[in-house]
Amino acid sequence: MIELENVAYSYGGGELLSEISLRLAPGSFHFLTGPSGAGKTTLLKLCYGALIPTAGQARLFDVDVRNMDRDDVALARRRIGVVHQDCQFLDHLSVSDNIALPLAVSGRDTLNEVANLRELMGWVGLKARADALPPELSGGERQRAALARAVIMSPDVILADEPTGNVDWEMSQRLMRLLVELNRMGKTIVIATHDLALIRAAKPHVQARVLRISSRRLQLAGADL
Repeated sequence: MIELENVAYSYGGGELLSEISLRLAPGSFHFLTGPSGAGKTTLLKLCYGALIPTAGQARLFDVDVRNMDRDDVALARRRIGVVHQDCQFLDHLSVSDNIALPLAVSGRDTLNEVANLRELMGWVGLKARADALPPELSGGERQRAALARAVIMSPDVILADEPTGNVDWEMSQRLMRLLVELNRMGKTIVIATHDLALIRAAKPHVQARVLRISSRRLQLAGADL
């Protein structure tokens, strides 16, 4: 589905990532760890075509990103849901309209998707906040809305960048349960996080690989996690 082969990425004249090889198989679950500045967000961007490797090969659904035009990338991204760390929304639109925005952008008839949208908002616990505006949401509600927006198109892959970074422990556990459930539905999940306690709490509930970025390279994390 998504494959990186000996990928490197340089930024500002220095190499941030080097010799990265990763294959995200259908239905797999990965945690991505590493200290701040190690390149976790950059690696996720390489996985959805927002960045082009400075060396090596990145393939999205068997197509080299260097051979993809803008339309190809847009089509591939419909199969990849991204939960960004900063959770940007359009403040003049309601929560439900923000979540449904990918449907409108893709040209799908949102009227035919109303039932699915309501079900999804109930699933993430935001049905009662459907008409609220983004500035009225708590941090946890914003993260849940970001997750709902990322999965509204029923993508094959979900990439989440520190999805629990701005919420308390109870809410982080709830968000993690949602992601585990998506994985059980067959979705490929990658969660970038520095929270090792969260990884330990999730491990009994999901078969996950824990990867760590260290010294610009990707390593399989040790059993101490």
